Amino acid sequence: MMYADLIDAEDFRQRLAALGIDLPTDADPDTCARLAAQRQAETGVPGLAALVAELEAQAGVMLPEVREALMNHLRPVVD
Repeated sequence: MMYADLIDAEDFRQRLAALGIDLPTDADPDTCARLAAQRQAETGVPGLAALVAELEAQAGVMLPEVREALMNHLRPVVD
């Protein structure tokens, strides 16, 4: 049986943290996305738009709470 690598809360947090966004280790996807959006609005986050596009392309393997956080908080700030 094959298992797809799902984009879960930890993976989402790690990808945002790799862009230099300071996130609590126990932050849920909604909190991570809100903090990333706030940082984008304040100072900009190089690479955030590319990450959002990359994640959207993988929506089929993304957990629903990650997809919702992405669409509610990050998509609006990178348009």
